[in-house]
Amino acid sequence: MLLSLFKSYKKSFAGLPRDAWLLSTVVFVNRSGSMVLFFLSLYLTQKMGFTISEAGEMVSLYGLGALLGSYAGGWLSDRLGSIRTQMVSLFFSSIGYILLGYAAGKFFIGLMLFLSAMTAEALRPANSTAVSEVCPPELRARGFALNRLAINLGISIGPALGGFLALYSYHWLFWIDGLTCLAGFLLLVYFFKEKTSFKSEKNTAVKAVHVSPFKDYFFLFLLSMLLMMGLLFVQFFNTWPLYLRNAYHLAENQIGILSASNAIFVAVFEMPLVHRLEKGNTLKTIAWGSLLLFSGFAILPFAKSFRYALFTVLLWSVGEMLVFPMMAGFIANRANDNNRGKYMGLLSFNFALAFVIGPVIGSGIYTNFGGEMLWFAAGAAGIFVWICLLFAARRGK
Repeated sequence: MLLSLFKSYKKSFAGLPRDAWLLSTVVFVNRSGSMVLFFLSLYLTQKMGFTISEAGEMVSLYGLGALLGSYAGGWLSDRLGSIRTQMVSLFFSSIGYILLGYAAGKFFIGLMLFLSAMTAEALRPANSTAVSEVCPPELRARGFALNRLAINLGISIGPALGGFLALYSYHWLFWIDGLTCLAGFLLLVYFFKEKTSFKSEKNTAVKAVHVSPFKDYFFLFLLSMLLMMGLLFVQFFNTWPLYLRNAYHLAENQIGILSASNAIFVAVFEMPLVHRLEKGNTLKTIAWGSLLLFSGFAILPFAKSFRYALFTVLLWSVGEMLVFPMMAGFIANRANDNNRGKYMGLLSFNFALAFVIGPVIGSGIYTNFGGEMLWFAAGAAGIFVWICLLFAARRGK
C-alpha cells in the first residue's frame, strides 16, 4: 500500500519542465526565511508598543506597498521579462527587510513596510508568469502546485524557526528574511543569467481570452470571489495569531508550529491532490475548497486547545489546496502570451488589495465585537462565496 502511494505521489510530479523545478528552488530558498510577516502583528504590539488597531494599520501599509508591487511586477514581466523582474524584486527586498528591523517610530516603520512590500511582492506575478511560460497549458495547475510546494516547504521552516527566534530576539527575523531574499537573487543569476523571460508553449486546444483583463468580466468576477477569500486569509498574519495568543493562550513557538503545520500539510498533499483533480470541473473544485477554507476559521471559537487549533488549520489547509493552484492555472490558461503578465499581475494585485483592507476590517471587528464575531462573519461570507462559485461552475465558464 505504501509503495502504491509513493508511486502515485511520484507520478504527480512527472512531466514538469526542468525550468519549473529551478524556479521552485529559488522560491523555496526565498521562503525558507519568511518570518517577518508571520510575526509582524505580535512584534508591533509586544515589542514596539502599538495597539491592535495600529498594528492592523501597519499591516495595511504593507498591503498598500504590495498593491503597487504586484501590479508593477506583472506590468514589468510583459516588458522587461519575468526573470529580470524577479531579480530586481529579490535584490531590493533583501535590503528592505534588513533596514525594516532597524526602523523606529510609527512613520519610519510604516515607510519601510511600504517599501519592503513594494519590492518583495513584485516577485509573485513575475514568478507566476515565469511558471506559466515554462509549463504547457495542461500542466500549469501542477506547475503552480509545485511552486506552492516549494513555498510551503520554505514556510514550514521560516515561521517555526522564527517563533523560537522571537522568544530570544525579534531582530534576527529581519536579517534572516533579508538574507534569504538575497540568496534567491543569487540563484536566479546562476540558473538564468542569460535569460530575461521564457517563451510559452502554444496549445490551440485551450481557449484563451484575447481581450484586456479589465474587459474580461468573468475574470473580474473570479477576482471578487478571491478577494473575499483573501480578506479571510490575511487574518492568518493579523488577527489569527492574536486570537490564538489571547483566547487560546498559546506562546509564539506554538503559533509558529501551527503555521508550519499548514505549510507541511500542503507540501505533502497538494501536488497529488491537484494531479488527481486537474481534469475535473475546476470551478466546482474551487467552490468546495472555498467552503473548507472559510469553515476552518469559522469554527475557531468552539474550543480552545492546541490540538483543536491544529485541526482547524488542517481543515482550511485542504481548502487552500483546492483553491489557489487550481485558480492560478485556470486564470493563466485564460490569458494569452502577450497579456499573461497583466493577468497574473492582477491576480497578485487582488491578494495585495486584501492585505490593505483585510487587516483594517479584521482588526476593527476583533477590537469592537470580539474574535468570535470575526470568525462567525467569516463563516457567513464562506457560504456566499461557495454558492456564487457553484453557480459559475454550472454555467460552464
